[in-house]
Amino acid sequence: MLLPWEYGVRNLARRPSRTALTLVAIATVVMLVFVVVGFIRGLERSLAVSGDANVVLVYSVNSEENIENSSIAARTPSLLAASLDGTVKRFGVTHVSPELYLGTRVRSEGDTEGLGLVRGVERTAPLVRRSVKLVEGRWPGDGEVIVGRLAAAKLGSSGDALAVGKRIEFEGREWNICGRFAAGGAAYESEVWCRLENLQTQTKRQDLSLVAMLLSPGRLSAEVELFCKERTDLELRAIRETDYYGSLQQHYKPVRILAWFVVLLVSGAGVFAGLNMMYGAVAGRTREIATLQAIGYRRRAILLSLIQEGVLLAAAGSILSGVMALTMLNGLAVRFTMGAFVLRIDSVAILIGCGVGMCLGVVGALPPALKALRAEVATSLRAV
Repeated sequence: MLLPWEYGVRNLARRPSRTALTLVAIATVVMLVFVVVGFIRGLERSLAVSGDANVVLVYSVNSEENIENSSIAARTPSLLAASLDGTVKRFGVTHVSPELYLGTRVRSEGDTEGLGLVRGVERTAPLVRRSVKLVEGRWPGDGEVIVGRLAAAKLGSSGDALAVGKRIEFEGREWNICGRFAAGGAAYESEVWCRLENLQTQTKRQDLSLVAMLLSPGRLSAEVELFCKERTDLELRAIRETDYYGSLQQHYKPVRILAWFVVLLVSGAGVFAGLNMMYGAVAGRTREIATLQAIGYRRRAILLSLIQEGVLLAAAGSILSGVMALTMLNGLAVRFTMGAFVLRIDSVAILIGCGVGMCLGVVGALPPALKALRAEVATSLRAV
């Protein structure tokens, strides 16, 4: 015969202080799991949505995977457009975007300074970077910039400091912010965009970092790769944008592995914390457990009741942490080497976080309950 369901629920209410402390401990552990898993999921999503399968990036072969170190001739875009037939062209405009990309110190109003990512572009950039949408303001003119919605997080400044109408300073010049853009969570959202010729003038460079090309559906990037191999004098390399960000996924794989290891460590620490709390809870109920055995309840029924209490606490702590994570953590911007991205508390994060919480309830309750049930009933009845 099993103990009534209400018995375990009432036991939690009989010791409000101990129940509250256990609930807070479990909720804290689950919240830490949500933070780490949200970080992993946000990083993976940012890299996954950044690439366009129809876009090919052409940059210096000597820069390896770091486009910031790339330097190619300014005539490269015209050579590519003239030599390749697969590039999209509409209304006389070839969808080729020459770009100068660099990391530099950016100072915003309030003397907040941080390392920002600046991209010099032409008006053809939105035709190639199709995920980029101007959400406020207008396209930059001379001495003006538009900022991504995560640029403030990358710079470590407030969103108001990068509002439309404010001014920022980089490369020895002040720039007016004339617009803001979003890119569906892509890496561009942490960048500052300005006119290509303005950035070339300020940096005293006439070269480019890369050329982005939008190919017609069904056209292979192998055509671009063949051109780069034939023109060895240009020292160019071509790669699909999806493959480029896929390589970044591999580059950050050790970071993701370390983050999952942190999840295991936090979960392990939570198990030991749960064991400590449950041992304390069961130790004070030795006579109660012995009395239940004396009146005829089997050890299995008492064990299930104790596990029920642990699971109820774990479920309550998991729900509490889940609500807090969805309201406070989901969408929170964090800085990273590649720019900035948002924590993502999605279904996978909820499943892992709540799963860890429920495991804490079960695993934390088993050892102390088994220890209490092994004691002799007569000895336990005489316990103080």
